[in-house]
Amino acid sequence: MTSETSISTSGVSAVTNPPTSPDPVVTEIVRNGVIAITEEMKSNLMRTAYNMIIYEALDFTVGLFTEKGETISIGLGLPMFIRGMAETIKAKLEHYGSENIRPGDILLTNDAYITGSHLNHLTFSMPIYEDDELIGFACCMAHWPDIGGTLDGITTDIYSEGLQIPIVKYQREGVVNEEIVDIIRTNVRLPDRAMGDLRAQLTAIATGERRYLELVKRYGRKQVADAISDIMDQSERAARARTLSIPDGVYEAESYMDDDGVSISNRIPIRVKVIVEGDEMTVDLSDVAEQVRGFYNSGITTGHACSQVAFKCITSPTDYPINDGSFRNLKAIVPPGRVISAVKPAPMRWWMTFPMTIVDTVFKALTPAIPERTIAGHHADLVIGLLNGINPKNNEFYIAFIGPTGGGWGAKHNEDGVSATVCINDGDTHNSPAEQLEAKYPFLIENYALREDSGGAGEYRGGLGCENTVQARADFMLNAQVERMHCKPWGLNGGREAMGNSVVLRAGGQWKEDYPNAKLLTARINAGDAFAVRSGGGGGFGDPKRRPAEIVADDVRQGYVSVDSAKSDYGVVCDVKGNLDKVATKKLRTP
Repeated sequence: MTSETSISTSGVSAVTNPPTSPDPVVTEIVRNGVIAITEEMKSNLMRTAYNMIIYEALDFTVGLFTEKGETISIGLGLPMFIRGMAETIKAKLEHYGSENIRPGDILLTNDAYITGSHLNHLTFSMPIYEDDELIGFACCMAHWPDIGGTLDGITTDIYSEGLQIPIVKYQREGVVNEEIVDIIRTNVRLPDRAMGDLRAQLTAIATGERRYLELVKRYGRKQVADAISDIMDQSERAARARTLSIPDGVYEAESYMDDDGVSISNRIPIRVKVIVEGDEMTVDLSDVAEQVRGFYNSGITTGHACSQVAFKCITSPTDYPINDGSFRNLKAIVPPGRVISAVKPAPMRWWMTFPMTIVDTVFKALTPAIPERTIAGHHADLVIGLLNGINPKNNEFYIAFIGPTGGGWGAKHNEDGVSATVCINDGDTHNSPAEQLEAKYPFLIENYALREDSGGAGEYRGGLGCENTVQARADFMLNAQVERMHCKPWGLNGGREAMGNSVVLRAGGQWKEDYPNAKLLTARINAGDAFAVRSGGGGGFGDPKRRPAEIVADDVRQGYVSVDSAKSDYGVVCDVKGNLDKVATKKLRTP
């Protein structure tokens, strides 16, 4: 992998007219076929997994790849995995050489510096053969709640974060390496559940292999390969045409992260530069902060994913399947040693937080050029509480999580931001149902509600964040690693910023809220006490005084906006029931 150039997705620079065109009917059948395959892989993983973070939160991604590791289709899920699996397959190919990979092999790693994420993501890849010829890979990356390592607090190197598995053959020509299984089982705190998730991942990739071979056998290897090539070319043409509609120029923006959890209140700068030249775009992340001491780093693969997620949203958000053709005209400059291209032994456990603010900042940079296609800042954090303790029901150790807590997304030029929606890193992930959490673990969900006034004011209002209050029914440990308390989601074109994320504790009936950040690590919550995670809102878009008074009054009626905010931010006078005082409003809004 090169350090400062875009990750190769195809080796092809521009679309050329092939000597013969693939059958367009077969192309569309294959297009929908590979999407259906990856969706079935997802379904089978969810149905067989043991841990809620997979079968409820959907913290995983599955995909199909060419024999060179190019993305054919990935199951809709976590956007930041857009490069992780492809680069992991390429690394496995480089490690073994295609000549040393055989039918029946299953390749495994959780190397954080290859996947770009953390050790909790185990990636299984199965080569797909037809008549002893390698024609592709089925792959599954999924989150395990525990992979060993330090349980509480913040880590400062990768060695304290758990078991590191280099690129290995979990299975060799159909025979499982039981020694690898024993090593994994010995190093995790919940081995039975871990082995259940392992088997679920194997089920997912076996599904991908079986269905892809059925597709190939039905339509022919060459016809399917030609169709996939044509799909990638179509994706490239769409991305180039959309990029061409952006005015040429150099666009820059900056933001920051609160701190790295070690050097409290020391802001971490995020600076991005976007260069548009014709139908090509370059995202330069050279000025993003260097890797940090705390566990908020991610690998270079994620650095490239930041660029690709932003680029995909702007150029071809509804072009499916997600494939490498969409990124042929994108170059990402990601020098090593940055917080999104960290090198060993940088800690990576909370890898997902900083990248989504980088994506937000790319949108911010492009707003002067394409305000109709960008979005104000969003809450940009999972807003999760990680819990562990002894369950008095069975006297067994447990690990659980609260969240991901949906928050507010930024408003657009013509639309309010959405509320209570998971951040961009996690896309299609879900929060865990309160009923399941209360049935399985010793805590009570006291409330889960929208936060009044959390959305940034604007002609189009930002979405609202949520508050989730959890009462302990037995003692447990809380670790909350939440960001963006101080760097609040920004507004655009005159829109106001939103509330930030926060975490607060209640002990002896008294709330404590005056924390320097939203990172509460190794906090003991005693039975009867509680904590609350509060997700931020989304920034507003446009001058709040231009928002129709009737809509503001309805926001007040719904509990989205307070009477005070309606008056001070929007210049609207109404009561708590939303009854509008038109005379007072006109007077207040008149310059």
